[in-house]
Amino acid sequence: MFTGKNIAFHTLGCKLNFSETSAIARQMKQVGFETVDFNDFADVYVINTCSVTDDADAKCRNIVRKSLKVNPNAFVVVLGCYAQLKPAEIASIKGVDLVLGATDKFNLPSIITDLTKNACGQIHTSAINEVNDFMPSFSLAERTRSFLKIQDGCDYKCTFCTIPLARGKSRSDKLENIIQNAKALAQNNIKEIVITGVNTGDYGRGIDDHHKLIDVIKELDKIDGIERFRISSIEPNLLTDEIIEFVATSNKFMPHFHIPLQSASNKILALMQRRYQADVYKDRVQKIKSTMPHACIGVDVIVGFPSETNDDFMQTFNFLHEIDISYLHVFTYSERANTKALDIQDVVPMSVRQDRCTQLRSLSEKKKRQFYEQYLHTNRTVLFEEEKKGALMHGFTDNYIKVNAQYDESLVNTLKNASLDNISADGNVHVNI
Repeated sequence: MFTGKNIAFHTLGCKLNFSETSAIARQMKQVGFETVDFNDFADVYVINTCSVTDDADAKCRNIVRKSLKVNPNAFVVVLGCYAQLKPAEIASIKGVDLVLGATDKFNLPSIITDLTKNACGQIHTSAINEVNDFMPSFSLAERTRSFLKIQDGCDYKCTFCTIPLARGKSRSDKLENIIQNAKALAQNNIKEIVITGVNTGDYGRGIDDHHKLIDVIKELDKIDGIERFRISSIEPNLLTDEIIEFVATSNKFMPHFHIPLQSASNKILALMQRRYQADVYKDRVQKIKSTMPHACIGVDVIVGFPSETNDDFMQTFNFLHEIDISYLHVFTYSERANTKALDIQDVVPMSVRQDRCTQLRSLSEKKKRQFYEQYLHTNRTVLFEEEKKGALMHGFTDNYIKVNAQYDESLVNTLKNASLDNISADGNVHVNI
């Protein structure tokens, strides 16, 4: 037991990483560690990495340096997706003592037997094709919302993506485990659960009970104590009419969908090896809006993919301008080792990629403001969060409009009917209770 020892965690990347960091923190508590803020003095610093961005290495190095400034003698652990992809590279970073890959990250309590610093980081990774286990995880870092992992890995082979190399094949948690974890979160006074995974819509792979995502949704909807559920990012080809229609009639599943598009050029979608064409995406948006006109729809887009011409980009821009979506997450394509996209000719210059990214981010701001303005001077239910900036606190409406209100401690983690009063020049919506 490490009684009296402190441990701090820093998470990079997606909701899934946050759920897993929280699960590992609870494991470490069982062997005697007390979790402290990452900016505080700790005996052990754990960095959970992401492989999606092209600056993963720089981010990791900066965070290692930051932790060692606070405690030069700290034991530093780097784990997660980037650790699975580039273990030797991470082990060579000055100050790193332990590197854990996709499976081994959940064995941290048994691997970390003492806190003696190493001259070079020790590596514990398995070949990604040997990663078969599912580790249930959920976050408890916030009092209001939890990310609940129901699925991991991905069987899709998108040519730009390293996630299958970092997390392995698609696999799922058993339905009874998911329900048990959701009930435990209700007991912890969590008001909102976001169900998450690498490919959430592919739920059901790797289990023998033949359940699908719709079964998870229907069972979660019955749980007492949780006021809200949201579905994290879901592929358009896996977003079925049944899921949309159930959410439309549910009092607990929020009218909010995040659906990756990546490109509206069918040529580019084919080169990316995506499993749909643009008309499928348009159909999904129309289906959502026909059943839930007030629904919020977020979109992932990649610009500057190899061979993307200006005509291809404008297809995407015009497509997004015309359909009824609410905001964009725009990513500038970056070359990733061991991906098939590297073999595609006609590389788009970085200056062109950045310009296209700027154009789409500007469109996103316009789309979001248009969406917000539709609901000014109307009443919507807001779940208020603990985070505050100065005299203000924030929360989200059912349809994912972020709002500000005067800070009131009694509002934290409560659902209140609020009037969306006005929207400021910077796009912030202010409410009156």
